[in-house]
Amino acid sequence: MFRSIAYPLSPEKQNMEEKLNIKQPTYLVDTSAIIHKKVSKLAKHNQIKGLILIPNAAIAELENLANRGQDVGIKGLEEIASLHKFKSLKLKFVGPRPSEHHIKYAKSGEIDALIRSLAETYNATLITADIVQWKSAEAYGIKVLFHKVRFKKPKKKFLFWKKR
Repeated sequence: MFRSIAYPLSPEKQNMEEKLNIKQPTYLVDTSAIIHKKVSKLAKHNQIKGLILIPNAAIAELENLANRGQDVGIKGLEEIASLHKFKSLKLKFVGPRPSEHHIKYAKSGEIDALIRSLAETYNATLITADIVQWKSAEAYGIKVLFHKVRFKKPKKKFLFWKKR
């Protein structure tokens, strides 16, 4: 069984946390919310405003996906770039990039644990589209905005004649 590791903040990061501790709503997004464009949809409908924290671990995941030729990596990076256009949002990139340990055990939830740890550290509401991340964050007592991803079902094609 794998255990999540909580990483203490360096004095520089503690000072940064104090600077970010402004009286405005603070949200932290995970990779799934970025990929499915949940943040821009919420901002477009004025459902969120304030400080958006983007984990460097999420950026690293998106870069990895993009470097492997997967479109979701590029789309995720484009989504983050598009968030700069919303005047109601202020973006900050936080946290460490994933270590070799995090990458090795990513399928066991190490990167998700790192993201939850950041949400807890910054007292931020976690925005996710991942049901496991949602339930885990709730178990730890972290505030969560869960947005279910709705997949479009492919239309069935009916052939009324038989091909020969």
